[in-house]
Amino acid sequence: MAISSTTNSYLRRVTVFGASGFVGRHLVRRLAGAGAEVRVAVRDVEASSFLKPCGDVGQIVPWQVDICDPGQVATAVAGADTVINLVGILYERGARTFQRLHVEGARNIAAAAHQAGAKRLIHMSALGADKFSPAVYGQTKWLGEEAVREAYPDATIFRPSVIFGPEDGFFNMFAGMMRFLPVLPVIGAPMLPKVSFGSGNGPSIDFFGDGGCKFQPVYVGDVAQAMTDCITMDETRGQTYELAGPRAYTFKELMELLLKVTDRKKTLVPLPLGMAAFEALFLQWLPKPLLTPDQVCLMERDNVLQGDNGFAAFGIEPAAAEAILPTYLHRFKTPRQQGAAA
Repeated sequence: MAISSTTNSYLRRVTVFGASGFVGRHLVRRLAGAGAEVRVAVRDVEASSFLKPCGDVGQIVPWQVDICDPGQVATAVAGADTVINLVGILYERGARTFQRLHVEGARNIAAAAHQAGAKRLIHMSALGADKFSPAVYGQTKWLGEEAVREAYPDATIFRPSVIFGPEDGFFNMFAGMMRFLPVLPVIGAPMLPKVSFGSGNGPSIDFFGDGGCKFQPVYVGDVAQAMTDCITMDETRGQTYELAGPRAYTFKELMELLLKVTDRKKTLVPLPLGMAAFEALFLQWLPKPLLTPDQVCLMERDNVLQGDNGFAAFGIEPAAAEAILPTYLHRFKTPRQQGAAA
Protein backbone atom coordinates (compact mmCIF):
# COMPACT_ATOMS: atom_id res chain seq x y z
CA MET A 1 0.00 0.00 0.00
CA ALA A 2 1.51 3.31 -1.04
CA ILE A 3 1.45 6.16 1.44
CA SER A 4 -0.72 8.94 0.08
CA SER A 5 0.03 12.62 0.54
CA THR A 6 -3.00 12.89 2.79
CA THR A 7 -1.74 10.29 5.26
CA ASN A 8 -1.08 11.86 8.63
CA SER A 9 2.63 12.56 9.02
CA TYR A 10 2.68 10.64 12.30
CA LEU A 11 1.90 7.47 10.34
CA ARG A 12 4.50 7.76 7.60
CA ARG A 13 7.12 5.69 9.40
CA VAL A 14 6.44 3.80 12.63
CA THR A 15 8.92 1.77 14.67
CA VAL A 16 7.27 -0.92 16.79
CA PHE A 17 9.33 -2.64 19.48
CA GLY A 18 8.03 -6.09 20.34
CA ALA A 19 6.04 -6.18 17.10
CA SER A 20 6.19 -9.97 16.73
CA GLY A 21 4.38 -10.51 20.03
CA PHE A 22 0.70 -11.05 20.74
CA VAL A 23 -0.43 -7.42 20.56
CA GLY A 24 2.21 -6.50 17.99
CA ARG A 25 0.91 -8.69 15.18
CA HIS A 26 -2.54 -7.12 15.46
CA LEU A 27 -1.14 -3.60 15.68
CA VAL A 28 1.21 -4.03 12.70
CA ARG A 29 -1.72 -5.19 10.56
CA ARG A 30 -3.67 -2.04 11.40
CA LEU A 31 -0.70 0.26 10.88
CA ALA A 32 -0.02 -1.27 7.48
CA GLY A 33 -3.68 -0.87 6.57
CA ALA A 34 -3.38 2.82 7.45
CA GLY A 35 -0.51 3.15 4.99
CA ALA A 36 2.41 3.30 7.40
CA GLU A 37 5.88 1.99 6.72
CA VAL A 38 6.42 -0.22 9.74
CA ARG A 39 9.85 -0.97 11.14
CA VAL A 40 9.52 -4.17 13.15
CA ALA A 41 12.10 -3.93 15.93
CA VAL A 42 12.59 -7.42 17.39
CA ARG A 43 15.25 -9.72 18.84
CA ASP A 44 14.74 -12.45 16.25
CA VAL A 45 14.29 -11.16 12.71
CA GLU A 46 13.54 -14.61 11.27
CA ALA A 47 10.78 -15.19 13.79
CA SER A 48 9.11 -11.94 12.71
CA SER A 49 9.00 -12.78 8.99
CA PHE A 50 5.35 -13.84 9.29
CA LEU A 51 4.49 -10.13 9.58
CA LYS A 52 5.64 -9.25 6.06
CA PRO A 53 2.38 -10.31 4.35
CA CYS A 54 0.57 -7.75 6.51
CA GLY A 55 1.64 -5.09 4.00
CA ASP A 56 2.92 -4.57 0.49
CA VAL A 57 6.47 -5.43 -0.57
CA GLY A 58 8.90 -3.39 1.52
CA GLN A 59 6.22 -1.92 3.76
CA ILE A 60 7.02 -4.16 6.76
CA VAL A 61 10.74 -4.01 7.55
CA PRO A 62 12.17 -6.40 10.21
CA TRP A 63 14.91 -4.79 12.29
CA GLN A 64 17.06 -6.70 14.78
CA VAL A 65 17.55 -4.83 18.04
CA ASP A 66 18.31 -5.42 21.71
CA ILE A 67 16.37 -2.80 23.66
CA CYS A 68 18.98 -2.93 26.42
CA ASP A 69 21.57 -1.60 23.96
CA PRO A 70 21.03 2.19 23.57
CA GLY A 71 23.01 2.26 20.32
CA GLN A 72 20.84 -0.39 18.65
CA VAL A 73 17.68 1.32 19.90
CA ALA A 74 18.83 4.67 18.49
CA THR A 75 19.38 3.07 15.08
CA ALA A 76 15.93 1.46 15.15
CA VAL A 77 14.11 4.75 15.82
CA ALA A 78 16.17 6.94 13.45
CA GLY A 79 13.81 8.71 11.07
CA ALA A 80 10.65 7.34 12.72
CA ASP A 81 7.65 9.65 13.10
CA THR A 82 6.06 7.43 15.75
CA VAL A 83 7.64 4.96 18.16
CA ILE A 84 5.64 2.26 19.96
CA ASN A 85 6.96 0.06 22.76
CA LEU A 86 5.07 -3.19 23.35
CA VAL A 87 7.90 -5.10 25.03
CA GLY A 88 6.94 -6.97 28.18
CA ILE A 89 7.53 -10.33 29.83
CA LEU A 90 5.49 -12.37 32.31
CA TYR A 91 8.42 -14.33 33.75
CA GLU A 92 12.17 -13.89 34.01
CA ARG A 93 14.85 -16.00 32.33
CA GLY A 94 18.56 -15.26 32.61
CA ALA A 95 19.31 -11.72 31.47
CA ARG A 96 15.68 -11.16 30.48
CA THR A 97 14.61 -9.68 33.80
CA PHE A 98 11.71 -7.39 34.65
CA GLN A 99 14.12 -4.62 35.60
CA ARG A 100 16.07 -4.77 32.34
CA LEU A 101 13.13 -4.99 29.95
CA HIS A 102 10.33 -3.12 31.73
CA VAL A 103 12.49 -0.30 33.11
CA GLU A 104 15.89 -0.01 31.43
CA GLY A 105 14.64 -1.01 28.00
CA ALA A 106 11.66 1.34 28.26
CA ARG A 107 13.98 4.17 29.26
CA ASN A 108 16.28 3.50 26.31
CA ILE A 109 13.38 3.57 23.86
CA ALA A 110 11.88 6.76 25.27
CA ALA A 111 15.24 8.55 25.36
CA ALA A 112 16.05 7.50 21.80
CA ALA A 113 12.61 8.56 20.55
CA HIS A 114 13.07 11.99 22.14
CA GLN A 115 16.58 12.42 20.75
CA ALA A 116 15.51 11.30 17.28
CA GLY A 117 12.70 13.83 17.22
CA ALA A 118 9.90 11.27 16.96
CA LYS A 119 6.54 13.06 16.96
CA ARG A 120 4.73 10.44 19.03
CA LEU A 121 5.68 7.80 21.59
CA ILE A 122 3.23 5.14 22.74
CA HIS A 123 4.16 2.88 25.63
CA MET A 124 2.23 -0.22 26.69
CA SER A 125 2.27 -0.84 30.43
CA ALA A 126 -0.28 -2.94 32.35
CA LEU A 127 -3.36 -2.51 34.49
CA GLY A 128 -2.16 -2.83 38.05
CA ALA A 129 1.18 -1.11 37.47
CA ASP A 130 1.95 0.27 40.92
CA LYS A 131 4.97 1.26 42.95
CA PHE A 132 3.53 -0.76 45.84
CA SER A 133 2.35 -3.78 43.84
CA PRO A 134 2.91 -7.09 45.65
CA ALA A 135 4.49 -8.41 42.43
CA VAL A 136 7.80 -7.38 40.89
CA TYR A 137 6.01 -7.39 37.54
CA GLY A 138 3.64 -4.64 38.69
CA GLN A 139 6.41 -2.65 40.36
CA THR A 140 8.64 -2.65 37.28
CA LYS A 141 5.75 -1.76 35.00
CA TRP A 142 5.21 1.34 37.16
CA LEU A 143 8.93 2.15 37.20
CA GLY A 144 8.95 1.78 33.42
CA GLU A 145 6.15 4.34 33.14
CA GLU A 146 8.13 6.76 35.31
CA ALA A 147 11.25 6.28 33.19
CA VAL A 148 9.26 6.90 30.00
CA ARG A 149 7.64 10.06 31.33
CA GLU A 150 10.99 11.41 32.46
CA ALA A 151 12.61 10.87 29.06
CA TYR A 152 9.58 11.73 26.90
CA PRO A 153 6.93 13.70 28.87
CA ASP A 154 4.40 13.68 26.00
CA ALA A 155 4.33 9.88 25.78
CA THR A 156 0.93 8.19 25.75
CA ILE A 157 0.71 5.22 28.10
CA PHE A 158 -1.77 2.35 27.85
CA ARG A 159 -2.58 0.05 30.76
CA PRO A 160 -4.56 -2.94 29.45
CA SER A 161 -6.01 -5.64 31.65
CA VAL A 162 -5.46 -9.32 30.77
CA ILE A 163 -5.57 -9.37 26.97
CA PHE A 164 -7.39 -12.15 25.13
CA GLY A 165 -7.49 -13.15 21.49
CA PRO A 166 -6.51 -16.02 19.17
CA GLU A 167 -2.88 -16.14 20.33
CA ASP A 168 -3.41 -15.28 24.01
CA GLY A 169 -1.53 -17.02 26.77
CA PHE A 170 -4.40 -17.12 29.26
CA PHE A 171 -7.49 -18.81 27.83
CA ASN A 172 -5.42 -20.93 25.46
CA MET A 173 -3.26 -22.16 28.33
CA PHE A 174 -6.18 -23.24 30.53
CA ALA A 175 -8.03 -24.71 27.54
CA GLY A 176 -4.91 -26.74 26.76
CA MET A 177 -4.71 -27.96 30.35
CA MET A 178 -8.36 -28.94 30.14
CA ARG A 179 -7.57 -31.50 27.44
CA PHE A 180 -5.46 -33.58 29.78
CA LEU A 181 -6.60 -32.78 33.32
CA PRO A 182 -9.87 -33.84 34.95
CA VAL A 183 -10.06 -30.60 36.94
CA LEU A 184 -9.53 -26.85 36.55
CA PRO A 185 -8.17 -24.69 39.37
CA VAL A 186 -9.85 -21.66 40.89
CA ILE A 187 -6.81 -19.69 42.01
CA GLY A 188 -7.42 -17.46 45.01
CA ALA A 189 -10.12 -19.55 46.66
CA PRO A 190 -10.16 -19.36 50.48
CA MET A 191 -7.84 -21.60 52.47
CA LEU A 192 -10.75 -23.00 54.49
CA PRO A 193 -14.25 -23.63 53.15
CA LYS A 194 -17.19 -21.81 54.69
CA VAL A 195 -19.81 -24.01 56.31
CA SER A 196 -23.32 -22.68 56.79
CA PHE A 197 -26.42 -24.34 58.16
CA GLY A 198 -29.72 -23.80 56.39
CA SER A 199 -33.18 -24.56 57.67
CA GLY A 200 -33.88 -28.27 57.25
CA ASN A 201 -31.47 -28.86 54.35
CA GLY A 202 -28.38 -29.72 56.35
CA PRO A 203 -25.01 -27.96 56.18
CA SER A 204 -23.84 -26.14 53.05
CA ILE A 205 -20.14 -25.97 52.20
CA ASP A 206 -18.71 -23.13 50.12
CA PHE A 207 -15.24 -23.97 48.78
CA PHE A 208 -14.81 -20.94 46.54
CA GLY A 209 -15.73 -17.89 48.60
CA ASP A 210 -15.71 -14.80 46.37
CA GLY A 211 -14.41 -16.84 43.44
CA GLY A 212 -10.78 -15.75 43.55
CA CYS A 213 -9.05 -12.77 41.98
CA LYS A 214 -11.10 -10.59 39.61
CA PHE A 215 -10.08 -9.80 36.03
CA GLN A 216 -11.55 -7.55 33.36
CA PRO A 217 -10.18 -9.17 30.16
CA VAL A 218 -9.84 -6.98 27.08
CA TYR A 219 -9.87 -8.01 23.42
CA VAL A 220 -6.55 -7.63 21.61
CA GLY A 221 -8.20 -6.12 18.55
CA ASP A 222 -9.65 -3.30 20.66
CA VAL A 223 -6.26 -2.58 22.26
CA ALA A 224 -4.54 -2.47 18.86
CA GLN A 225 -7.25 -0.19 17.45
CA ALA A 226 -6.98 2.25 20.37
CA MET A 227 -3.23 2.48 19.87
CA THR A 228 -3.61 3.05 16.13
CA ASP A 229 -6.24 5.76 16.65
CA CYS A 230 -4.14 7.39 19.36
CA ILE A 231 -1.30 8.20 16.97
CA THR A 232 -3.26 10.89 15.13
CA MET A 233 -5.02 12.31 18.21
CA ASP A 234 -2.91 15.14 19.65
CA GLU A 235 -5.16 15.37 22.71
CA THR A 236 -3.82 11.99 23.88
CA ARG A 237 -0.31 13.35 24.41
CA GLY A 238 0.92 12.85 27.95
CA GLN A 239 -2.18 10.85 28.91
CA THR A 240 -2.51 7.43 30.53
CA TYR A 241 -5.41 5.18 29.54
CA GLU A 242 -6.61 2.08 31.38
CA LEU A 243 -8.17 -0.41 28.97
CA ALA A 244 -10.52 -3.19 29.98
CA GLY A 245 -13.44 -5.18 28.70
CA PRO A 246 -17.08 -4.42 29.52
CA ARG A 247 -17.29 -6.85 32.44
CA ALA A 248 -15.24 -8.01 35.41
CA TYR A 249 -15.10 -11.75 36.20
CA THR A 250 -13.86 -13.73 39.15
CA PHE A 251 -11.34 -16.48 38.41
CA LYS A 252 -14.11 -19.00 38.98
CA GLU A 253 -16.38 -17.25 36.48
CA LEU A 254 -13.61 -17.28 33.87
CA MET A 255 -13.14 -21.03 34.28
CA GLU A 256 -16.90 -21.55 34.01
CA LEU A 257 -16.97 -19.42 30.86
CA LEU A 258 -14.14 -21.46 29.38
CA LEU A 259 -16.04 -24.69 30.04
CA LYS A 260 -19.20 -23.25 28.52
CA VAL A 261 -17.46 -22.07 25.34
CA THR A 262 -15.73 -25.43 24.80
CA ASP A 263 -18.71 -27.57 25.85
CA ARG A 264 -16.54 -29.56 28.22
CA LYS A 265 -17.31 -30.81 31.70
CA LYS A 266 -14.57 -30.50 34.29
CA THR A 267 -14.57 -30.26 38.05
CA LEU A 268 -13.48 -26.93 39.48
CA VAL A 269 -11.17 -27.26 42.48
CA PRO A 270 -10.24 -24.48 44.92
CA LEU A 271 -6.56 -23.46 44.89
CA PRO A 272 -5.76 -20.97 47.66
CA LEU A 273 -2.97 -18.50 46.93
CA GLY A 274 -0.71 -20.17 49.50
CA MET A 275 -0.99 -23.54 47.75
CA ALA A 276 -0.64 -21.87 44.35
CA ALA A 277 2.58 -20.20 45.51
CA PHE A 278 3.96 -23.58 46.60
CA GLU A 279 3.12 -25.19 43.26
CA ALA A 280 4.59 -22.19 41.44
CA LEU A 281 7.97 -22.91 43.03
CA PHE A 282 8.16 -25.93 40.74
CA LEU A 283 6.06 -24.79 37.77
CA GLN A 284 8.25 -21.73 37.24
CA TRP A 285 11.07 -23.92 35.92
CA LEU A 286 9.09 -25.28 32.98
CA PRO A 287 10.31 -24.01 29.57
CA LYS A 288 7.14 -21.92 29.44
CA PRO A 289 5.98 -21.64 33.06
CA LEU A 290 2.35 -22.38 33.83
CA LEU A 291 2.65 -20.28 36.99
CA THR A 292 5.37 -18.35 38.81
CA PRO A 293 5.56 -17.08 42.40
CA ASP A 294 5.46 -13.50 41.10
CA GLN A 295 2.27 -14.20 39.16
CA VAL A 296 0.70 -15.55 42.34
CA CYS A 297 1.66 -12.31 44.10
CA LEU A 298 0.04 -10.39 41.26
CA MET A 299 -3.26 -12.17 41.99
CA GLU A 300 -3.33 -10.81 45.52
CA ARG A 301 -5.05 -7.80 43.96
CA ASP A 302 -7.99 -7.63 41.58
CA ASN A 303 -7.02 -6.69 38.00
CA VAL A 304 -9.97 -4.42 37.22
CA LEU A 305 -10.59 -0.77 36.38
CA GLN A 306 -10.31 1.72 39.20
CA GLY A 307 -11.60 4.63 37.12
CA ASP A 308 -13.08 5.25 33.68
CA ASN A 309 -12.47 2.89 30.77
CA GLY A 310 -9.94 4.54 28.45
CA PHE A 311 -11.74 3.20 25.37
CA ALA A 312 -14.27 6.02 25.71
CA ALA A 313 -11.63 8.51 24.55
CA PHE A 314 -11.38 6.64 21.24
CA GLY A 315 -15.07 5.95 20.72
CA ILE A 316 -14.48 2.20 21.01
CA GLU A 317 -17.06 -0.11 22.54
CA PRO A 318 -14.93 -2.98 23.92
CA ALA A 319 -15.93 -6.47 22.86
CA ALA A 320 -17.19 -8.93 25.44
CA ALA A 321 -15.28 -12.13 26.07
CA GLU A 322 -18.45 -14.15 25.41
CA ALA A 323 -18.56 -12.80 21.86
CA ILE A 324 -14.91 -13.44 20.95
CA LEU A 325 -13.87 -16.63 22.77
CA PRO A 326 -16.03 -18.99 20.65
CA THR A 327 -14.27 -17.74 17.49
CA TYR A 328 -10.95 -19.30 18.47
CA LEU A 329 -11.50 -21.75 21.34
CA HIS A 330 -13.72 -24.10 19.32
CA ARG A 331 -10.64 -26.20 18.54
CA PHE A 332 -10.56 -27.26 22.18
CA LYS A 333 -13.89 -29.02 21.92
CA THR A 334 -13.82 -32.81 21.87
CA PRO A 335 -13.59 -34.45 18.40
CA ARG A 336 -17.20 -35.60 18.76
CA GLN A 337 -18.39 -32.07 19.56
CA GLN A 338 -16.43 -30.65 16.64
CA GLY A 339 -17.97 -33.23 14.31
CA ALA A 340 -21.45 -32.41 15.55
CA ALA A 341 -20.84 -28.71 14.96
CA ALA A 342 -19.67 -29.41 11.41
